[in-house]
Amino acid sequence: MTEHYNLVRGLHILAVIAWMAGLLYLPRLFVYHTRAISGGELDTTLQEMELKLSRIIMVPAMTVALILGLTLIWIDSQTRGWGFLLKPWMLVKFTGLIALFGFHGFLSASRKRFAAGQNTRSERFWRMTNEIPFVAAIAIVLSVTTKFLD
Repeated sequence: MTEHYNLVRGLHILAVIAWMAGLLYLPRLFVYHTRAISGGELDTTLQEMELKLSRIIMVPAMTVALILGLTLIWIDSQTRGWGFLLKPWMLVKFTGLIALFGFHGFLSASRKRFAAGQNTRSERFWRMTNEIPFVAAIAIVLSVTTKFLD
């Protein structure tokens, strides 16, 4: 399996890119959705866009990224052992991932609230939350590429 490591890693990165695109774009759609009149054409269009973004891009990409990430961990464990999972850089990565999974869940619940006409968040709130995935990505990528505090 180690001979396929680079292929698995490349596919993992592509899946993460697709997932991150959705995590960054969905709050932006919510910004516009806060302006829409409930039941109006814009409301209906945004609900459809948000649902498709979630079901066709975000959930599948997150699932593939998770499966391939676990595969990479398994491959690494075959050559390094399992100890690397407790390295500070890996713990930072896990913390960032937990934040991203939590944010994904928050966005999913928010999408359902928009669909039910029950959004209580402001346009400003959604503009600010739009940056959360990128901040997490910075921490995750730098922890993995630099392996700081190793």
